[in-house]
Amino acid sequence: MAGTKTYYVTTAIDYVNNLPHIGTAYEKICADVIARFKRLEGEPVFFLMGNDEHSINVKREAQARGLDPHVYCDQMADQFRQIWKQLGISYDAFIRTTEERHAKAVAELFRRIHENGDIYPSKYAGLYCESCETFYRDKDLVDGNCPQHGTPPKWIEEDNYFFALSRYTEEIERIIEDKRLLILPEIRKNEILNILHGGLEDVSISRSSFDWGIPLPIQPDHVMYVWFDALINYISAIGFGWDEGLFSQFWPADMHIIGKDITRFHCIIWPAMLLSAGLEVPRMVFGHGFVFLKGEKMSKTLGNVVTPMDIVEVYGPDALRYYLLRDCSFGKDGNFTWENFLERYNGDLANDFGNLLQRVLTMIRRYRSGTIPSPRGLEAEDEELKKGCLSLYEDVRGFLDPMGGDIDFHLALARIWEAIRHTNQYIDHTAPWTLQKEGKEERLDTVLACAAESLRIIGTVLSPFLPEAARGLFEQLGLHERPTRLTREAALIWEHIPPGTTVKKPIPLFPRIVAEEERPETSEKSQKKGHAKQDDEVTIHEFDRFDLRAGRILEAERVPNTEKLLKLTVDIGETRTIVASIGKAFSPEALRDQAVVVIANLKPVRIRGILSEGMILAAGADEALSLVTLSGKVDPGEKVR
Repeated sequence: MAGTKTYYVTTAIDYVNNLPHIGTAYEKICADVIARFKRLEGEPVFFLMGNDEHSINVKREAQARGLDPHVYCDQMADQFRQIWKQLGISYDAFIRTTEERHAKAVAELFRRIHENGDIYPSKYAGLYCESCETFYRDKDLVDGNCPQHGTPPKWIEEDNYFFALSRYTEEIERIIEDKRLLILPEIRKNEILNILHGGLEDVSISRSSFDWGIPLPIQPDHVMYVWFDALINYISAIGFGWDEGLFSQFWPADMHIIGKDITRFHCIIWPAMLLSAGLEVPRMVFGHGFVFLKGEKMSKTLGNVVTPMDIVEVYGPDALRYYLLRDCSFGKDGNFTWENFLERYNGDLANDFGNLLQRVLTMIRRYRSGTIPSPRGLEAEDEELKKGCLSLYEDVRGFLDPMGGDIDFHLALARIWEAIRHTNQYIDHTAPWTLQKEGKEERLDTVLACAAESLRIIGTVLSPFLPEAARGLFEQLGLHERPTRLTREAALIWEHIPPGTTVKKPIPLFPRIVAEEERPETSEKSQKKGHAKQDDEVTIHEFDRFDLRAGRILEAERVPNTEKLLKLTVDIGETRTIVASIGKAFSPEALRDQAVVVIANLKPVRIRGILSEGMILAAGADEALSLVTLSGKVDPGEKVR
């Protein structure tokens, strides 16, 4: 790719004092769709993610766990990467602010800014929120509290070094107004311009009260302020300060995707730093909205965190990707509820999409021995289906084009589902079962070929959004070995499936949830200690409804593509299959012949396509989980009292 400007997209790097919740995952999923769609268009893409490890809160969390900060950050980086892998995030590089290449870039950018006369020593005295590590003025507070965390900031006084941000007020305003720096959505741009119109103050860029960070080149007993350090990741990962040839290939960034709460750093401080150092500013910053849980912002303090793995382990990554992309408008706040999630899963994924694939494959196998036929001339309704499919790619592309003023993942998916429903209606109207019964073989060939072709195009355009489902679709259509299928050109061609292609036996991509599944507890709620509230108390008669039995695990195996789920065969006087989220604490081998306690009368539920017929009792979290066992000799099936 030497000499070719690569499309460069980034997300915010994440503090590692907590694992990601679904709001964090939303940002990464959206960026992943952009990166995958650009690859579909044939553009060379570089997609960067990473971790911000120099926060004082990270050091405190490490100390609370009795770990060296570097060891703690290494462990958390492994966990973050695993979560992003399970969500299908296709990043090209993962930057950590404790890496040597990052330290080199920070030192070089600092040197350039310092030589330009924009760094000077002074005393900082003011308000500072330790949770978001942000300096605030009185007018920035909400009822005296941090606008993000709702807690009162602390008054601190330190000898710091400052960056002369105020010198760049007018220049930043100009580059925003002439769209050299495009800020989306429009409301974010207006917020930034209002801040600029109110005047900028110089900002502290060092801390002298702790030592966890990159030392200041001109004063080693100071460390870089975490935000000055963190923003530089966007250039440290692509060669700045250590490979200028590589850097020139990628920079400027085409799109920074960030949360709306940190636009001030990315649209004011970051451009000013780059201008001072003589570098180009990024081309675009998109400040997305938050994902709330039933109207409340998720936070560890409130104990209302839903993690990606709460959903992925049970329903698969694409179920979460689809819900967040379809139910949330990218520039606005969204809301997660289990009720809406299950409705989307059953209605859109299982009924519309999954049912379409299954019925087309079933008819091809039943009527044509599993071989996709050649069309025998198109009639009006075939042409209408073809026209709708061939316009699908460009329609979706239009919703993802920021130059149109916004990025609308939800509208893009609505357009794809329009094509899915159109194809379902096409099958209903053409009635292949009637054509078969009436012996209209040529017409039947055409209908089956058109339905398969429609599925191929839908799968191609859907692949950036739901990559695992698209792979499953192509696998079952018999097209998984055709490397040219995932291109823009393939989505604009009709009759692209080679005649004679053999389809596979249909396997549900999204097995319908036939009963109300037990919804995973949030990671924080499940660990809360204390007495139950009076409203939560149960009577002895209510408790007697639970059929608790002694059980013995006969066999155990991991559920494919999950980290926590194990499929257990358990003897409780009869043999039951139980899916349990205990895979982080136990290997399958360690569980065989274990005596356990089972809730035997729990309503059966389908988890990752497996019917689970009970629950084993355990306590703790993840790796620290312990099974509830019985002492003495107890036969399987005996009632626990």
